[in-house]
Amino acid sequence: MMSSKLKTRWRTIRPLLADYTGWSLQVPASLEDHLDATLEWISRAQDETGSGGVARSYSLTRGWAAAYPETTGYIIPTMFEFARRPDRESFRKRAIRMADWECEIQLPDGAVQAGTIDAPVQAPAVFNTGQVLLGWCRTYRETWEERYANAGVRAAEWLVSMLDEDGVWRRGLSPFSQPGEHTYNVRTAWALAQAGKAFRRPEFLEAAERAIDRTLQNRNDVGWFAHCCLTDSSQPLLHTIGYTLRGLFEAGLILDRRDCLEAARTGAEKLCAVQRPDGSLAGRFDETWRPTVRWVCLTGLAQTSILWLRFHEREGNEMFLAAARQANYFLRRTQDLTHPDLGVRGGIKGSFPINAPYGSYEYLNWAAKFFADALMLEDTIAGAS
Repeated sequence: MMSSKLKTRWRTIRPLLADYTGWSLQVPASLEDHLDATLEWISRAQDETGSGGVARSYSLTRGWAAAYPETTGYIIPTMFEFARRPDRESFRKRAIRMADWECEIQLPDGAVQAGTIDAPVQAPAVFNTGQVLLGWCRTYRETWEERYANAGVRAAEWLVSMLDEDGVWRRGLSPFSQPGEHTYNVRTAWALAQAGKAFRRPEFLEAAERAIDRTLQNRNDVGWFAHCCLTDSSQPLLHTIGYTLRGLFEAGLILDRRDCLEAARTGAEKLCAVQRPDGSLAGRFDETWRPTVRWVCLTGLAQTSILWLRFHEREGNEMFLAAARQANYFLRRTQDLTHPDLGVRGGIKGSFPINAPYGSYEYLNWAAKFFADALMLEDTIAGAS
């Protein structure tokens, strides 16, 4: 009989071999089947915590992680969107449970903590607070219940208090991130802009504008952004590039800023130009938009697909639509719909191959969220054509 240690080792070796040989890249099922499997995985991740929050991830060596406030916050809009589909009304209740849990754990100063709920230090974090703010804004629009507005206003007021005059969040940063400027916090500016509109608070809009102005100053001549990574800003991760470009796009729409949309479009075009024939993208890019690694950041690929689809929705750009469909096809090929392990079935790996540095040997809840968003957008566009 195989020992426990050997079983754990085999659980990592088998998927690694499958990825490197290409065996794991399956012929995909229908878009609907993949979408359903993804939302079922997110539901399992929520049920595993018993709290309303969503487990951060499923690890092949450690199992389910604790609930993650940051990503639970921005999963909320995904659940509401999915609940609009036929016979999926129950997902609305899941979204509200997530929003209620976020209210329960909101810190006294209005912020949201860094890391998972069981983090050894309960520290407030700007980025995490911004992502939960997106969830509270959407829940308020869906329910018009004041407790979500109250939570959102408190969060936004804290974010404004942490923003320096030059538009940089240097205070209130997660202890799990590097100190200094983080360009991807423009996604937090998107949340502030949304809160400013939702709650009629002009000071939130003004703060968002300052953060956006600073973000645009960090662009180089080819539209690449400095200070745009969790670990190595000389070759930022596609995931944080995706945060930055999407934040600019959505904030630009809210604030009617063409410069934001143009900056996001430049990035979207540069990524189109380096998309691989199989639909994937490299996990990191240097200051010339040159790929610096061979592995794929599946989360960032899904985020880029969403950006391309959002531009297609707005402008009818067929190049972006074709690129997004290719990306989604690749992502669908990496998703296992029949695996006996329910932590794997329907989940999305952090990286491909599975041992690559981002989310190594893990299935991430935010990877699943962005993949679901990309599939729903693709399906909506197909239905409208």
